[in-house]
Amino acid sequence: MSNGPLPENAPVTLPTIDAKAAPTLKNAEAEVFYMEAIRELTATDIPFLVAGTYALSAYTGVTRPTKDLDIFCKAGDYPRILAHFKQLGYAVEIEDDRWLGKVFKGTHFFDVIFASANGMMPVGDLWLEQARQTELLGSRVRIIGPTELVWSKCFIQDRGRHDGADIAHTILKAHDQIDWHRLLSYLEVHWEVLLMHLLNFRWIYPSERDHIPAWLLDELLDRLAKQRQLPSPRMKICRGRLLSQVDYEIDVKEWGFAGVGGAGESRDG
Repeated sequence: MSNGPLPENAPVTLPTIDAKAAPTLKNAEAEVFYMEAIRELTATDIPFLVAGTYALSAYTGVTRPTKDLDIFCKAGDYPRILAHFKQLGYAVEIEDDRWLGKVFKGTHFFDVIFASANGMMPVGDLWLEQARQTELLGSRVRIIGPTELVWSKCFIQDRGRHDGADIAHTILKAHDQIDWHRLLSYLEVHWEVLLMHLLNFRWIYPSERDHIPAWLLDELLDRLAKQRQLPSPRMKICRGRLLSQVDYEIDVKEWGFAGVGGAGESRDG
């Protein structure tokens, strides 16, 4: 199968990577569906990124089963992607208009993601500009850059799913490709979350601690030291709902904490 060109508005200097591995799929029909979906996406002028398990496997060599394909795009482009596939006869669904749509063909589907579930990470032009190129299922595509891959997983921490291991593996295998200054800028408000993941990495891989830049750890620890000299906030705040809506629900509903973000009920029909 010939490889189509990147869309005209794609950066022309994107580095190319050879994927270290790819996820395993549950059956051949799923692979055919993903091949068709990627081919259709690359045929449009809509910029998108492949992320999720495919990106993790590409950077780290971790191979594990996947039930779907994560396609990242800007918020303004997600309706275009859904409309395009609807015109082709696929079923589409808007699961949450704040961040997630889906495209179905039978039992197979792929996610169209334009932000994080907690609203902290809208996909923007910088994500596209800092992407990589790779070969995927017969097409040449943009794959999310390692910096944004880490950023996209920082707040996925609940009882059902915790992406801490994915972050640790990405740092282990792609630390020299991560833009640590940009990662810090993404997490500027929530720098403690970054410190959490860095300490987690240091504990998991004591022999690889030098993968974390010394200046970054010094910066974060200095912030922590300065913060400890200050009084506690007057307002009772629980930011746990940025990590898990369900696990920290009682804090807001019963224990008097101010929450951040929120979730609604599913619409019937």
